[in-house]
Amino acid sequence: MIKATLASTLVAIALLASPGAAHAQQPKDDTPPVAFGENTDKPDEDEVPAAARSYAVINYDPAVDPENIWVLDLSNGQRVKARLMADWAPGHVERIKTLTRAGFYDGVVFHRVIEGFMAQGGDPTGTGQGGSELPDLKAEFNPMPHVRGTLSMARAAEEDSANSQFFIVFYPRFSLDKKYTNFGRVIENMEAVDAIVRGEPPATPTYIVQASIAADGKAPPPPAPATDDAPVTLDMLNAGSGK
Repeated sequence: MIKATLASTLVAIALLASPGAAHAQQPKDDTPPVAFGENTDKPDEDEVPAAARSYAVINYDPAVDPENIWVLDLSNGQRVKARLMADWAPGHVERIKTLTRAGFYDGVVFHRVIEGFMAQGGDPTGTGQGGSELPDLKAEFNPMPHVRGTLSMARAAEEDSANSQFFIVFYPRFSLDKKYTNFGRVIENMEAVDAIVRGEPPATPTYIVQASIAADGKAPPPPAPATDDAPVTLDMLNAGSGK
């Protein structure tokens, strides 16, 4: 009886100790989102590298390095720009650029969007179970913190399982540091990211109309014509994409 009780206690402790995650292969995060102002895992300022603190607040000019600026034209009519940090995660940045230039992300929805946490996309099936045909990536965990606007790669339980799915952090989530590959940060129009429709999955998901690299100079796509039809649903997008 004592042994059984002890075993149950150890299992409960192990479950409580499990870190938060944004698993590509798990449709539900196993830690509840942390609301702004209640983030208990935020380190003291002197624990965050000085380079990360400055990067989090400076205004970065996209014209300085257009080859490493990721441009997302969203279905909410907004254009978002993010800085890709090859110094932090060269393999992941190269994967994002390769898939972007192949048109992989065009039409892909944000399939898992949790208030106070993050927006996850990059799965052409819209289920959280899919990815590209390219091999999975070796993890490139780094000390850069998951602050507001961070771009990070989703993965399954295995560390070396990131492929195409990514997430954008709404509010700081430092419990993900050194467990998920941080590869950049939004530098322009984070408000458009804030407007991504919530849900797991959302009933009418926000999607990427066009993803591009700034150096390629792609113009924003024309706005969708006004229609009185019913709103686009996830099933309709999946059926139309053929992916």
